[in-house]
Amino acid sequence: MLSEFSLIDRFFARRAKTPAPRQGDAPLGIGDDCALIAPPAGHQLAISTDMLVEGRHFFPDVDPYALGHKALAVNLSDLAAMGAKPHAFTLALALPRADEAWLQAFSDGLFALADRFGCALIGGDTTSGPLNICITVFGDVPHHTALRRDAAKPGDDIYVSGTLGDARAALGAMLGEWQAPDAAASAWRRALERPEPRVALGMALGGIAHAALDISDGLAGDLMHILKRSNVRATVDADAVPCSDAVRAMPDAARRQCTLAGGDDYELCFTAPRTARDAIARIGERVGVPLTCIGRIESFGSPEIAWRDGAGAPLSLMLQGFDHFHAD
Repeated sequence: MLSEFSLIDRFFARRAKTPAPRQGDAPLGIGDDCALIAPPAGHQLAISTDMLVEGRHFFPDVDPYALGHKALAVNLSDLAAMGAKPHAFTLALALPRADEAWLQAFSDGLFALADRFGCALIGGDTTSGPLNICITVFGDVPHHTALRRDAAKPGDDIYVSGTLGDARAALGAMLGEWQAPDAAASAWRRALERPEPRVALGMALGGIAHAALDISDGLAGDLMHILKRSNVRATVDADAVPCSDAVRAMPDAARRQCTLAGGDDYELCFTAPRTARDAIARIGERVGVPLTCIGRIESFGSPEIAWRDGAGAPLSLMLQGFDHFHAD
């Protein structure tokens, strides 16, 4: 039977040496009581933590490779939302049992994504208990260029990256709320289980976008975070929100539930001045991510979203983002 330290050595410490840390990243990683890290000169550390709990964030039968990918991806997405470059992460893992096949697949998925983004595992902890994964990720961003939630300004355009709704559509199909079209089932499932953190996009938006965040709990709820922190109100064209053909073919109520309040998209929502439209278009082309303008910041004032349809008519929508303490 694997002990705690043999588990770490076999599935995690042996991979912690790759990718090799960049200068200034991690002078000391796994093997001591603490890791030591420092950002490059002229940069600030960006730090974020996310926890994934079995039964709340993923189903017990999820593919462990996909779970390893997602556990790190949701943290890298937070760095992307701040315009930060990843450099290292820690992993705290509670396991009901030390299943070697599960651990191998989980660590393979985790490190496949870590290697892509040059993000080194530098420490963490393991224990016995209900399956729980907690990752803390570290990145760096040049001074005064971090994308923040409190910087939206009246007149800004509101953008989202990629498409929204596939992850929530997958969840709905798995829960029996609707049927997944055969042609879309695998794409929906992949969107839910293997989100793609928009790191290159976030870094490219530094100095151009005003405010940004990643869409983890649904566009309606997450955009409100920007509006509240910036003390502004917005108008959003609900029909302009980009989605896949399969989601667009759903009945209006289901489509809007998926695209506006679904969660687990891990795309970026950001605001930028109208004068930056050409620059935003070039950034989207350069990083290979579609960017769609869905509305605008109207004025300072009590935070609210005025929803419109494609013809500009008002929509009465009762939308709420995902809440970990009030979700069904």
